[in-house]
Amino acid sequence: MRASLSRRRPMGRCLQGRAGLGGGVPGLARGVAVLWLTDRVAWRESASPGVGAQATREGATTTAAAGQGAGDERPRCCLAPSPVLMEEMEEELKCPVCGSFYREPIILPCSHNLCQACARNILVQTPESESPQSRRASGSGVSDYDYLDLDKMSLYSEADSGYGSYGGFASAPTTPCQKSPNGVRVFPPAMPPPATHLSPALAPVPRNSCITCPQCHRSLILDDRGLRGFPKNRVLEGVIDRYQQSKAAALKCQLCEKAPKEATVMCEQCDVFYCDPCRLRCHPPRGPLAKHRLVPPAQGRVSRRLSPRKVSTCTDHELENHSMYCVQCKMPVCYQCLEEGKHSSHEVKALGAMWKLHKENSVEFEACLVAQCDALIDALNRRKAQLLARVNKEHEHKLKVVRDQISHCTVKLRQTTGLMEYCLEVIKENDPSGFLQISDALIRRVHLTEDQWGKGTLTPRMTTDFDLSLDNSPLLQSIHQLDFVQMKASSPVPATPILQLEECCTHNNSATLSWKQPPLSTVPAEGYILELDDGNGGQFREVYVGKETMCTVDGLHFNSTYNARIKAFNKTGVSQYSKTLVLQTSEVAWFAFDPGSAHSDIIFSNDNLTVTCSSYDDRVVLGKTGFSKGVHYWELTVDRYDNHPDPAFGVARIDVMKDVMLGKDDKAWAMYVDNNRSWFMHNNSHTNRTEGGITKGATIGVLLDLNRKTLTFFINDEQQGPIAFENVEGLFFPAVSLNRNVQVTLHTGLPVPDFYSSRASIA
Repeated sequence: MRASLSRRRPMGRCLQGRAGLGGGVPGLARGVAVLWLTDRVAWRESASPGVGAQATREGATTTAAAGQGAGDERPRCCLAPSPVLMEEMEEELKCPVCGSFYREPIILPCSHNLCQACARNILVQTPESESPQSRRASGSGVSDYDYLDLDKMSLYSEADSGYGSYGGFASAPTTPCQKSPNGVRVFPPAMPPPATHLSPALAPVPRNSCITCPQCHRSLILDDRGLRGFPKNRVLEGVIDRYQQSKAAALKCQLCEKAPKEATVMCEQCDVFYCDPCRLRCHPPRGPLAKHRLVPPAQGRVSRRLSPRKVSTCTDHELENHSMYCVQCKMPVCYQCLEEGKHSSHEVKALGAMWKLHKENSVEFEACLVAQCDALIDALNRRKAQLLARVNKEHEHKLKVVRDQISHCTVKLRQTTGLMEYCLEVIKENDPSGFLQISDALIRRVHLTEDQWGKGTLTPRMTTDFDLSLDNSPLLQSIHQLDFVQMKASSPVPATPILQLEECCTHNNSATLSWKQPPLSTVPAEGYILELDDGNGGQFREVYVGKETMCTVDGLHFNSTYNARIKAFNKTGVSQYSKTLVLQTSEVAWFAFDPGSAHSDIIFSNDNLTVTCSSYDDRVVLGKTGFSKGVHYWELTVDRYDNHPDPAFGVARIDVMKDVMLGKDDKAWAMYVDNNRSWFMHNNSHTNRTEGGITKGATIGVLLDLNRKTLTFFINDEQQGPIAFENVEGLFFPAVSLNRNVQVTLHTGLPVPDFYSSRASIA
């Protein structure tokens, strides 16, 4: 971002192509200053009423020529312009960096001028690889006047922009330098040079120093001569001296209320011009003012120009400089104010830190923007890794299910093959009575084996397709809506909070949101209000009010889209809402058993997916995730089944009894099953005895349909009995009760069985 420090003015027709004076008007070298002003007088007079433009311009030219022809050998610079134009010329005689009259001006190759001290202040050092010398050595053919990367950012003086660039001195070679995002090294404030009488231009200049013109932004690498390589503009110095001498004769009093009188003295300490009446009234020669030095106006003007820039002093303690900043009073204070003044109990901060905070710095802002975007990219990469891990986990789960089914089928095939061989041997039996004695039992075994093969043993338990689909539309919408937030530091209410997208995420049916105040916000926030809608595009409702900047919301619906927004508040009022963040909960539930709520006899393994018990009595364990809406299906495989126990499977409230079989109280709905049959149980009521039990390797499925308010059970992919329970409503957690003779493993993230989905669509 560039910002010109000069004003554009109409240039005289006689000045095109001449050396520059600075401030946007090239020219005024070698005695052409008044010619330029005369040309502007003729141009202005040509626009006056009643006079033709062409005639006026010609008349002005003829007058000048006649004066020369009459033997007037004076240079044109002796002609006196009007006072109005003299006032306008003052802006052309000021340095674009410090804003004061030029002091020892030097001429840059672009024809603009700079103070010698200001030129040193805006020096920067570029890397070796970016210097024109290195580019010429590499054959790139780039000249010294090419725009470097440095030209892409503005360089100003420390007093003007808040981004100070300083040349380093050889006396402090170890002083570290900062590295800007553009690859330009910026020196810290230079240490004062040794007490010598050398000109600032003679001080050593760091190698590869670069200077950028603050007006045309053209950059140049300095050679070994440094600033001594630039010629001094002696003509411009003479013009400034004559201009100040002419102004000194008409200096006015700065304290006269109406029609200021001519000043008679200037106080060097007060830096004020006085007329005689105002001096006697406002600056009496007694008390503390008796030590002030009064000088003539002309001398005061010269001393003001030559004196160094003054340091700001305290208004209450004239001998103390401002050293700190009072946050409560919003003003600079001195050390004495903090010791004995009204600011002694106020919060103060470093003056330099607050100065940088209150000034716009494009380089720091650009770095902050890059850091925020990089944080978003890092968060996206982390989320990508998490999603890939889920895909790998799903892949491993499918492989495990397929391997288990292969092992199960292999055992069945081996048993069937042995039965077939036995049948063949029985058929060879020649004893009729012996054959008839075993034929009926053998036929029943064959039919039973045939039925087992027909109950889905060979049906694939896993599809080859991945049932995962990534919905990135909400994130893309948020990226397209990414924009800057306009802040008003003077507003009494807090600035709008910014949602930190890299820390916001969803897991199952919970969402975690994080936010912060804008970096440059000066109005503190006392708290925040987080709002979410109902997941169906309904009204927003408050879910959190407090001082924290992070909140996790649990108990959301699965497979739902929520909109979230945040606002800040203080005693004055509330801020505007942040941009709306779209949150998508999981389509299916991924969860494990919960050690925190389980009975102490439960033993966990396999990342809390496998459980058994250390007691012969039944103990209850719950899943970590609760359900209140939607359709959910999960399975449990029997890893160990000894001595024909009767474990129970189902759902329960969070406060269910943990030391009895599941379903003994009114907080659980379960199916308990042994090796031959099963029952449904709730509130210690047993119903719907159904034939068919479980063995090692069996799979129990639990289907909780909260849309239809039903609970259904499955054994080995076949529905076990009718619908177990109806009119189930509320918050339910997956639950299991077992003893030491049983070990089960939980499988989650499963889709609803196809036959149930088709049946539900027909209903």
